Amino acid sequence: MQATHPTSPAEGEPFVAQRLIRFGHCDPAGIVFFPRYFELLNGVVEDWWGHIGLPWTELITERRVGMPTAQLDTAFVAPSRLGETLRFELRVARLGSSSLHLDHRVVGERGDERVRFAQCLVATSLDTHRPIPWPADLREAIHRFKETA
Repeated sequence: MQATHPTSPAEGEPFVAQRLIRFGHCDPAGIVFFPRYFELLNGVVEDWWGHIGLPWTELITERRVGMPTAQLDTAFVAPSRLGETLRFELRVARLGSSSLHLDHRVVGERGDERVRFAQCLVATSLDTHRPIPWPADLREAIHRFKETA
């Protein structure tokens, strides 16, 4: 399991999670193999839901609310290497009736940008796998986060 150190967002700041780049994240050249970024990103999003008081263990297993990624636009800016600690920054861009748009930025230890993601999640029923409106408490938690970020 990798170290995760989410921090609380101060006014104007994103949700932040640090990720150590391990051997298993890298290709033979010693740089992050691009699909591993998507796994790292998913962990950051999961941490964010817990941070705003809605852990996936509750949402998925008990309430049967899914949040699959419907779209993920990615820009790989610079390589990341084994042993580096990356800073993942998450911001809420827009909340729709059943969609949630997140902007992510990944930076190195010196603040140099490595990857950008624009992600769209969709609230779904895990029983029907169809879109649903965001439940009121999820919508409220997302709005609270956005107001403090």
